[in-house]
Amino acid sequence: MHKNYIEQIRAFQPGCEQEEADRQIILALCRDGQDVLTRNNTVCHLTSSGLILNETRDKILMVHHNIYRTWTWTGGHADGMPDLEAVAMREAKEETGINHVTLLYGGIASLDILPVYGHVKKGRYVSAHLHLNAAWLLQASEAETLTIRPDENSDVSWTPLTESASRSREPELIRIFGKMLSRIGAEYSYDE
Repeated sequence: MHKNYIEQIRAFQPGCEQEEADRQIILALCRDGQDVLTRNNTVCHLTSSGLILNETRDKILMVHHNIYRTWTWTGGHADGMPDLEAVAMREAKEETGINHVTLLYGGIASLDILPVYGHVKKGRYVSAHLHLNAAWLLQASEAETLTIRPDENSDVSWTPLTESASRSREPELIRIFGKMLSRIGAEYSYDE
């Protein structure tokens, strides 16, 4: 049975002022009748990401994103699917080629409103907009075969936690990784 995104967002326990503020805005948009589940809403819509750790929790499975041209986590649009956990799991598998992924933390690990700058995707211009993003801590085995998804990424690799911040050119995401990892007591240092 699919979980409902509103229930998942309501159940989220904010770890900081930013997460509580973003949670309230996202819930207000949901109550306001906004279509946040699909990209028909060109101003803001729900997305779900996964920070995938190995079994020893010392590496992150990262993808080299084609549009942003940097190493990052997996994730994508809800596209009408009301279960944001299922979206994160789907995207983790699709973008990395792994077959088995499990939930490492029992709920949303970070809730953020993320700006997306205008860009070209599949030959069409996509205007700047906001991703109302639920992020999940996931786990997979390093023994799994990795494959790229050429329409989305150019590489997939396990990256030591100690090197992940220097591989990414998205400082906001590195800060989010730190928030998420603190939920499971993982040490993560990065320069702000």
